[in-house]
Amino acid sequence: MPAQAYVGKECVCQFRRGICDQTCVRDMLDTPFYIACLKLSGRRCVVVGGGAIGLEKVEGLLACDADVVLIAPDAVPGLAELAAEGSITWERHEYRTEDLEGAFMVIASTDDTDVNIRVYDDAERRAMLVNIVDVPPLCNFILPAIVRTGPLAIAISTAGASPALAKRMKAEVSELFGEEYARLAVILNEARGWAKGTLPTYQERKAFFEGIVNGDPDPVALLREGREPEVRELIAAAQHQHAAV
Repeated sequence: MPAQAYVGKECVCQFRRGICDQTCVRDMLDTPFYIACLKLSGRRCVVVGGGAIGLEKVEGLLACDADVVLIAPDAVPGLAELAAEGSITWERHEYRTEDLEGAFMVIASTDDTDVNIRVYDDAERRAMLVNIVDVPPLCNFILPAIVRTGPLAIAISTAGASPALAKRMKAEVSELFGEEYARLAVILNEARGWAKGTLPTYQERKAFFEGIVNGDPDPVALLREGREPEVRELIAAAQHQHAAV
C-alpha cells in the first residue's frame, strides 16, 4: 500500500506526528542514503506477501543466492512453483512476529496496512533491514533499480521519488554498458592475483589497471569487435612493463 494511503491515519514513521500529514514523504529527497552492496549468500531473507510484487522481490533475492522464506497463506503461481522446486521455503500462514527470528532482512509487499506496520515495527526492534514496498516511511533501506550483466551491477536510485524515472534510466544504462564491460571485468579479474603478487603498493596496482582500462587501444572497443585476444595481449604487455620497473 503506497505511503499516500496513510494520510489522515495514525502516524507510523519516525516523526510520530500523531496523524499522518505526509511530512516523511516530502522529506525523502533530503534523506542521504548510504549505498552498499550486500552479500546475501546463505542468509535468511523473509518476504511477506505472495502477490506479483512478492514474486519480483523473491526473484531478486534468489539472484543473489539468498535463503528465501516466503510468508503468505496464498501465492501467485510463480511463487508456488519456486516453492515446489525447493528454491524457496513457503510458510503458508499469515505473518507472525516470530517469522523474523534469525532473519537478516525482511521485505513486505502486502496490501494490509496493519500487517505492514507490524512487520516494520518488529524488524526495527530487532535492528533488521526492512523494506515495506512503496511505503518509504516504513523502510530503513530502499531498493534501487539494478542493471546486472555478469559480475557487473549498476544501481540507480531516485531516493524513492520516482520509480518510473529509475526504470527509464535503467533501460538507458543497459544500452550504454553492455556485455563487453562485463567481459572486461572478468578478464581483468584474472590479472588480480598477478598484480597482488607482483606489484607491492596500491598505487602501482592502480596504475597497472587504469593503464589498461583507459589505454589506447580501448579494450572495450576491442571486445565490441570480437577481438578478445588483443585485449589479453594488452594485459600481457602491461604486465611485462610493470614487472620490469
